[in-house]
Amino acid sequence: MTVIEAQPRPEVAAGSLTGEAYRLMVRGWLRRELPASYRSDSAEFSPPTLEQSIAWEAAMHRAGLSGITWPTNYGGHGRTLREHLIVNQEIGALAMPESVNSIGKELAGPIILAVGTEEQKRRFLPAILEMTDIWCQGFSEPEAGSDLASLRTRATRIGDTWRINGQKIWTSGAYRAQRCLVLARTGPLEDRHRGLAMFAVRLDAKGVRVRTIKSIDGRESFCEVFFDDVEVLQSDALGAPDEGWAAAIRVLEIERATNRMYRAWRFENELRHLISACKTDLVLAGYLADSHYAVRLGETVVDIEVLKAHVETAVDVLVNGGSIGARGSLAKLHWSEAHQRFAALAMELLSKASLPVLPAVQVALRRFEGIYLQSRAETIYAGTTEIQLGIIADRILALSKGK
Repeated sequence: MTVIEAQPRPEVAAGSLTGEAYRLMVRGWLRRELPASYRSDSAEFSPPTLEQSIAWEAAMHRAGLSGITWPTNYGGHGRTLREHLIVNQEIGALAMPESVNSIGKELAGPIILAVGTEEQKRRFLPAILEMTDIWCQGFSEPEAGSDLASLRTRATRIGDTWRINGQKIWTSGAYRAQRCLVLARTGPLEDRHRGLAMFAVRLDAKGVRVRTIKSIDGRESFCEVFFDDVEVLQSDALGAPDEGWAAAIRVLEIERATNRMYRAWRFENELRHLISACKTDLVLAGYLADSHYAVRLGETVVDIEVLKAHVETAVDVLVNGGSIGARGSLAKLHWSEAHQRFAALAMELLSKASLPVLPAVQVALRRFEGIYLQSRAETIYAGTTEIQLGIIADRILALSKGK
């Protein structure tokens, strides 16, 4: 069955399954429907095209595996956050491609659910899940990355229309997106946290220009986005003009604490792949038994279990009516630093492979070279390590600021 032909089987779409039966259903569908060529731990791996990714993610939604907790009125499946976690655990267990619409599903969608009008929810949310609208996030600017409150992109209201001028940078996936979640200033720069508004801006609007940036891995997924007198209708403004900062903080807390819950289990998948590839090579198998590498691999297992605990604790807190707040920085900091260490360890081990390099080791090298390069950005995006440490010091430990 090709991805484009993939349809949810009756047992997958059944809403009565819960607990272990639900997990087995999700696991069965993913392992049955995911093409081997989409698995980065497979010798058959070939990165899916944008069209293939859209078709695959749309099939996942039809099968009930995205928009899990969103209300059915807006195209979701109305399930619980615990079931959302189950799906993420099963997604993480496989070397699946990353979503091309994670910004829409994990950032824009929750914000629209929180502050959007009923009309906006019905217009935007089903299109995100059906993959007819891909979103990107327009927050960072050349002089306002970590210090988001200093952003200068400006929105001026004229009747029922806003006019946006400015520039965004590091806007991942903007080249393939239809909408951008834009944070813009409506008040004086000196107000910093006040007078900020959020907009759902169409990237095909007059005055929008997207320019890709080549990253260290040779890809051009990062983008600069320029807004020159871009007209945005009031119907595309998300929340009140002074709610932008609160909404932005909500986005970042979501991003740091609950987005891509599968990361802990994908991390575990990567560790297992590394070990299994090394065992095929007598030289690398010897290094696995060496106490130096055994200790470092053991530390990786601990890192993974700690990350799982962060995720599962966050789910418990939210299910019980609590909020994550600044504690989202704990999970983001731990994951990004631990994953970066592991990626370096994986490349260190694989570089010692015997020659000629065996097929299983070649597959691992290809995969971990990409993971290593990507990991260099993981301590930067969604707030740098330094920003996370500052949040933990100020908002969790309540430490006084030194002079």
